[in-house]
Parts: sequence; C-alpha cells; structure tokens
Amino acid sequence: MARFAKKLIAELSQPGPHGVLRGDLALVGLPGTVVTPRQGLGLPAVAFGHGWMQPTRRYRDLLRHLASWGFVVAAPATHQGLLPSHRLFAADLHTALEVCAKVRLGTGDISVDPDRMGVVGHSFGAGAAVLAAANWPEIRAVVTLAVTETRPSAINAARDCGAPALHLAAEEDRIAPPVAMAEPVSHGWKGPVQLRTVRKANHLTFAEGRHWTDLLMDGRPRRQHADLVKALTTAFLLRVLTDDRRYDTLLETEVKGATLDYSRGRRQDRGRLPA
Repeated sequence: MARFAKKLIAELSQPGPHGVLRGDLALVGLPGTVVTPRQGLGLPAVAFGHGWMQPTRRYRDLLRHLASWGFVVAAPATHQGLLPSHRLFAADLHTALEVCAKVRLGTGDISVDPDRMGVVGHSFGAGAAVLAAANWPEIRAVVTLAVTETRPSAINAARDCGAPALHLAAEEDRIAPPVAMAEPVSHGWKGPVQLRTVRKANHLTFAEGRHWTDLLMDGRPRRQHADLVKALTTAFLLRVLTDDRRYDTLLETEVKGATLDYSRGRRQDRGRLPA
C-alpha cells in the first residue's frame, strides 16, 4: 500500500495532461491572475487565497499545476496590505468563482461548471477560504494550507462548512501551530474532513521563492515539500469536484511525510474522507 501511495504521489506531482494558459482577472473587474487549461467546457474551478502580504506569484507553480490537471484557477490579488480584511477577501474569492462561472474564458472555448467549484488558500487566504465556504454553499470543496485565525473566526465558521475539506498543517509552524488552528478547525468542521500534518514543514513551506516578508515571518519555503502538497491537493480536488476515484488510496491511507491525524466522512462513508 505504501509503495502504491508513493507511485500516486509521483504521478500527481507531475504536470497533468493539459496545456496551460495564463490571464489577468483585471480584464473582468477583479485584480489578480487566472490560470486555465488550454480548452474545455464545464470545467471545475477553484479560487486561491494568498497568504498574509504575499503576492500571488509565490504560488505560481501550484496554480499552473492545478490548471494542468484540468482546473480553472483564479487568484485574486486583493487585500495584500498590512491590515487586510478577512471577510472582504472571502467575498473576493467567491466573486472570482462567480466571474469564472459566468464568463467564457480564453477565446471562448473555456467554461466553468457552477456546480463544481472550490476554494484553496494559504495562511490568511486559508482562513478566508473557510469563511467563504461557510457563507456560500455553492463552494463544494476546501483545501487549507497552514490556516490562520480570522475575524470573524474561522474556527467558529468551520461549524457551518458542509463541503468536504482537506486541511494541511505544518509540523514546525510557529505562526499557526496545528494544535491552535488546523486541529480545532478540522474537529469542528461540519462536513467530511481530513487533517494531515506535513512533517518538517513551517508556515512558509507552502509558498514559493523569496519575498521581503520572509524577514518578518517564521520559516521559509522548502522545495522538498512541494511535490507532496501538489499531489495531495490535486488528488483531493479531483476526487471531490470531478468524482475521479483513481487516487482514493492516497486520500485514505498514511502517506510518508504527511501524517494522517484526523479523518471523518459522512456516515455512509465509514469514516473516510471521499464523500
């Protein structure tokens, strides 16, 4: 089983079968980036929330990776200042999904299925993703990376989140320690949920490259974790938003480097995450 999971990680950490296009969300009224497969109708879509004071370019590889696996990915570049609004950024994530669902992208040959939309976020953006999922039921999947607390509280909002969720915490995170944030969010989650702790990871593990804010924050990006994060995130989104069951083994078992700390599904799922 461990060998099979390793094989799936190797497969999902590589670019998917789709070529990738990059565009500007500002063209439709919202600052940010949109990354899509080269073509496709009725595609799943995710809105990505950046970390505190982080530019969207620090997640470029992850965004392109998800697009190569068939997802339209919209990353708003709003609320990047010192005192951002969690509530308004959550609304921007929802708006980005709405825009993608209502507007033909590319040259008109790319469209989004409004019934297959999710949110992914890092740090501040992960907390905003939780708020978005609690307020807009059309959000069907949630992935958080080192989620931090928000105002209003993401921990409290988790009780209203019925969408399946994957929470990835960082073992060495001193900004949002798993026991203080990811654990209570996961245990309070209303819908199917899974919590994994990425070993030897820190708060900035989920970002890419360098940025001046590295001087203010604990930790630094670590490339050795990138493949694992890409694989787990892709497997989860494929399963929940496209009903692709080929990678269920990766979601249901222990994975080297990412401890499975908590998993709860619907009653008929016998406690497993895939719902």
